[in-house]
Amino acid sequence: MANKVLNSRQAVPGFAEGEGELGAGIKKVEIVSNSDPSRSAEVTNGVVQLLYYESILQDTLRATVTFTDSGNTPSEGGGDGLGGSVKEGLPIDGEETVYISIADNNGNSLDFKKENPFVVNTAPNLSDDTTKSVVQLDLASAEFLVNENSRVNVRFDGKISDHVKRIFEDPNFLNTEKELDIEETSNNYNFIGNNKKPFYWLNKLSQKSAGEHYEKSAGFFFFETYEGFKFKSIDTLLSKDKNKPKKSFIYNQSPTDVPAGYDGKALDYKFENKVNAQKKYAVGSSATKLKSFNPFSAAYNVIDSVADTLIEGLDVLAGGRLPSHNKLIQKVDLATRTTFSFLDPGTLPSGNGFGKSQEQLKKSGDQNFNTEQILNQSIMRYNQLFSAKVTITIPGDFSLHAGDAIFVDAPELQSNTKNDEVSKESGGLYIIADLCHFITPKQTLTKLNLVRDSFGRTGNHTQR
Repeated sequence: MANKVLNSRQAVPGFAEGEGELGAGIKKVEIVSNSDPSRSAEVTNGVVQLLYYESILQDTLRATVTFTDSGNTPSEGGGDGLGGSVKEGLPIDGEETVYISIADNNGNSLDFKKENPFVVNTAPNLSDDTTKSVVQLDLASAEFLVNENSRVNVRFDGKISDHVKRIFEDPNFLNTEKELDIEETSNNYNFIGNNKKPFYWLNKLSQKSAGEHYEKSAGFFFFETYEGFKFKSIDTLLSKDKNKPKKSFIYNQSPTDVPAGYDGKALDYKFENKVNAQKKYAVGSSATKLKSFNPFSAAYNVIDSVADTLIEGLDVLAGGRLPSHNKLIQKVDLATRTTFSFLDPGTLPSGNGFGKSQEQLKKSGDQNFNTEQILNQSIMRYNQLFSAKVTITIPGDFSLHAGDAIFVDAPELQSNTKNDEVSKESGGLYIIADLCHFITPKQTLTKLNLVRDSFGRTGNHTQR
């Protein structure tokens, strides 16, 4: 049975009537009843504000929809009459499916339909009176709640990227049909799920993953964008070759058109040096020491890892240089964080253990996780990534997603207000750590939190 949708839509400033027409704004917000999926309420006309979020530090998509609930909703039992407010008449108890369609002024749209809907997590009333109330829907991807109903309780052998794919696709785990962009890892890891949730293991495996530069750098991110779920290494996100800048923006005081080579102008701009000198040393972002003991061979090793040495010769910096150190502070022992590890050779070796091959016996001395090559490298890269941060607001642009690289420029600080020289320190390549699309009936804006691991402008804003 087709959904019975109450649609008393009137003209709303900022969005275009009709499917497929251009025009920024909210095109559709429809809530489907859990008790009777044939009944739904379209609240598009009453939406006051819609916020849509993506982040490389967030497992799934999130959104909040605030709307005025004045009583136009299908009646109980699926009839065509009115049954009071949307929240009580539908009713909204939590977990309802929500379809959303939004568009920007450039012809880009985000359509969350039956293949990728949101679900209601919470729905508090922000205000009430006798004739209407203001309701806020806290929304998340369906996998956000599927994760709470799933447990990983089997053994995994082999390459980490294969484990990630299985957790996403297996009907017993997340069982998602969304697009997966999983970067292949260069290392294996065997483990037993121990009844942990899927997102727990996806985040745990991210920390244990190494890309193609196995002995140099490590660390992955698992996150979701409109395009699907991503599993990407820090090096790939920051690589100028593998993650080419999608767009370039400039912030200046000039009232003229966008300068040549840029895609747009930022409405505001804030550069923040996130390097806290004391915390930088405490977390070991520049140099770490690993002390390990191998019970199989009784070997005790001490391994020093220095960031400048690890990335030497690799194109993995977004800027021109890592933060510099004061030689008055630097001592002979550069490591400011020490980790200790009791190695696990012979743990969960691959193979069936039977027959002539005796695979498990042959691998009984092998190390399951290469702690000495991955652990401290990932610690440093995670902490370096947020060395510099830029926050900009631009006119709504739904073509951008978390993890995308963009080029940003701002003028150097000079007394001359007509200065056209771009900053050689803060300008350059960044990746989108977080984005928020802010949509009301009157305006559509996008706010971006941009981060990178280094300082200094390299490359050019026209290079794509």
